[in-house]
Amino acid sequence: MILAAGESSRMGRDKALLPWPPDSPTADSSETFLSAAIRLFAPYVDIVLVVAGKNERDLAPIVYARGASLVINPDPARGQFSSLQTGMREVLNRGRDAAMITLVDRPPVEPQTIEFLAAEFEQALARTIWAVVPEYQGKHGHPILAGREMIEAFLRAPTTANAREIEHVHQDKIAYVPVNDPFVASNVDTPEQYAALPS
Repeated sequence: MILAAGESSRMGRDKALLPWPPDSPTADSSETFLSAAIRLFAPYVDIVLVVAGKNERDLAPIVYARGASLVINPDPARGQFSSLQTGMREVLNRGRDAAMITLVDRPPVEPQTIEFLAAEFEQALARTIWAVVPEYQGKHGHPILAGREMIEAFLRAPTTANAREIEHVHQDKIAYVPVNDPFVASNVDTPEQYAALPS
C-alpha cells in the first residue's frame, strides 16, 4: 500500500509525480516516485494499492498503467492517518491479512531491503510479532510490514490518532529491524530535500 493522498504543500507540486531518479540527464522522464514505488512493490505483493485524494485524476493513469489499484480517501484533509485507515480497510475487504506500507514521498528502497524485511516479517509472525519496521542508523522508516493484529489496531484507533502513536502503544509487538539502506528513513518534503537526493 502506497499512501499518496497528501497535498504536498511544502514541495509546491505533487510528490507522487516527482521524477525518479531526480532530474538528471540520464533520468528516465517517465518514472516518478509513484511509478517507482509500484514497480518496487509489485514482485513482492498480491495487490498494489495506491491511496489517493484530490489528486486521483493525476495519479490514475500511472496507477492503472502499472497494474495497481486506486483507493480514494474521501476526506484527505483529515490527514495521513485517515489515508492509512482507508487503505487498511481495503486490504481487509480484499481478503488479505497483511500489508506492506510506504509513503509516496520516500525514495524507493533497494529490492534486497524488501526481500530482507519480508523474510524478517515471516519470522516475526511466528513469534507473535504484529509488525516489522526498518531502521537506519536508529531512525525508523518505511516500508512497514503489518500483520492482521496491527491492521486492526490501526483501524480501531480514532481518526485523530497517528500511526506513530499506535505503534508506540504496541511497541512490544513490533520488531525494529536495522537495515543498511538510507532510503528507508529519507523524508522528501521540500524542493531542497528532493534536490539533495543522490541520482
